[in-house]
Amino acid sequence: MIKKRIFDATLLAVVFVAALMLPVLILTYTEKNPLWVALAGVLLPFGFYTVFAALARHSGKMVWYGFIFIFFSAFQVVLSYLFGNSVVASDMFLNLMTTNAGEATELLSNIYPAVILVFIVYLPLLWMATMHIRKKIVLKDGVRHWMFAIGGVVFLVGCVVLVCGCRGDVKRVLRDEVFPVNASYNLGLAISESHKINNYRQTSENFLYHAEHKPVANTREVYVLVIGEASRAASWQMYGYDRKTNPLLSKRDDIILYRQITTQSNTTHKSVPMILSSIHTSQHEELYCRTGLLAMFNEAGFTTCFISNQQPQGAMIDHMANDANFVEYMDAPYHDGQLVNAMRKALKEIRSQKVLFVLHTYGSHFSYHQRYPRAFAQFLPDDDVAISKKNIDKIRNAYDNSVLYTDYVLNDIISTLEAEENICSAMYYCADHGEDLLDTKEGRFLHSSPTTTYYQLHVASLAWFSPKYKELYADKVTAAKDNENVPATTYSVFHTMADMASVTSPYVNVRASLFSPEFDYSARRYYLSDHNEAVLLDKNIGIDESQQAIFTRAGVELR
Repeated sequence: MIKKRIFDATLLAVVFVAALMLPVLILTYTEKNPLWVALAGVLLPFGFYTVFAALARHSGKMVWYGFIFIFFSAFQVVLSYLFGNSVVASDMFLNLMTTNAGEATELLSNIYPAVILVFIVYLPLLWMATMHIRKKIVLKDGVRHWMFAIGGVVFLVGCVVLVCGCRGDVKRVLRDEVFPVNASYNLGLAISESHKINNYRQTSENFLYHAEHKPVANTREVYVLVIGEASRAASWQMYGYDRKTNPLLSKRDDIILYRQITTQSNTTHKSVPMILSSIHTSQHEELYCRTGLLAMFNEAGFTTCFISNQQPQGAMIDHMANDANFVEYMDAPYHDGQLVNAMRKALKEIRSQKVLFVLHTYGSHFSYHQRYPRAFAQFLPDDDVAISKKNIDKIRNAYDNSVLYTDYVLNDIISTLEAEENICSAMYYCADHGEDLLDTKEGRFLHSSPTTTYYQLHVASLAWFSPKYKELYADKVTAAKDNENVPATTYSVFHTMADMASVTSPYVNVRASLFSPEFDYSARRYYLSDHNEAVLLDKNIGIDESQQAIFTRAGVELR
């Protein structure tokens, strides 16, 4: 009886359509769209999938011909479990292309309920389809005709609902709300972005910053940019968190903390390149036509060093890093203290009078418990556990331990610079984006979700200056203190670093520098959407009232 059912062509076609409709139904529940959008979002894919399944007499072949839809569906189920809502974004496809195997394994091992569900639903389907192909089982013509008729009628009704309901907004609704059209569009966008990244060397090779540096004294200058990873301000003691996650930095009286810095993107592969670039959020296409911070400092006569705790993955970050005079990637265990050791070594070996270090940390990237040595496991238990509400205490403990370790690493960098006698040095730290830790009823986790949150947007950011720097550039230090509460984004990082080192260029905007008395308080903050559109970071960005309240409590102004 079971064997007979397995080799039933009609059953295979029905299971195929049902499996593809699973993410559609999930999205219908999670997206809370208007009734006509939800109805069109169900009718259109159901009609299409039903007709598609009946296109060929060999139903097993149609399953494999539709593998792209199975891939979209499986991916969507996993992301729905992870983020709670939203369709597979273009950023998620790019993350898939640029994430190393280790990171992927860490994540998948901790979302096993969703992975198991995908295996249960889609692997048996593909196995059945393979058996049908081998046995040359065909779908009866009568069944195919019925499927064509039912699917066609349902699809047409879906079209009518869409056209009548959207009132001229068909393109946007299809692109953003109808699965798998939206997933297909996002995949196309990801492929286009990947192509631009691969051609970056050609499209930016003739770009020059015309940068200059005129030192005010004959002394060695060392500047350090530390790029944090997934470090949300909400989990830093210095921002009011009730745990002592910054015991070392909190004791220092020479730290300037920037309290209102938000990220331009909640994804590393977009945020870090924009941090290293002079472009404004609204100029995303220009990113591929300009070189970055390291290239500009090279022009200004600096020796540049890029030291990373994240392995090269063919992403835009790697291309921009290669402009440095010295590039070094750390080996396992990928604890950020290794970056400081490498910096100390380089300081001894490099005799240049002007040096720029860019340290790309692993910070608080998931899986958190692997981001710090066991000596920093202060908040316990911090076991590696599945992502779920019942495990939130262990997850939060591990995350907080990673912030505690970041505190140690930053303090160690400062101590290293302090030990270099009579040099002019400064350090600026900024995280690339924040992180969700199942904080709200929606159960959001990690970052890179298509719709963002306070916890992903508000990032930790601080500066430190050596005594010699304070002596030579007192005006910059004064401005840096005065600008502690400016409403800025990570767009300011490039221009702040240039201003820190007194590097001038037609592309340096001092009105975006945190160290400039000319900082433009009236400038609006922007966020880069999944479709690379600059969106005003205000109350209309799409966050609900509960999220707006969190921004208000944190003192982050939304205009």
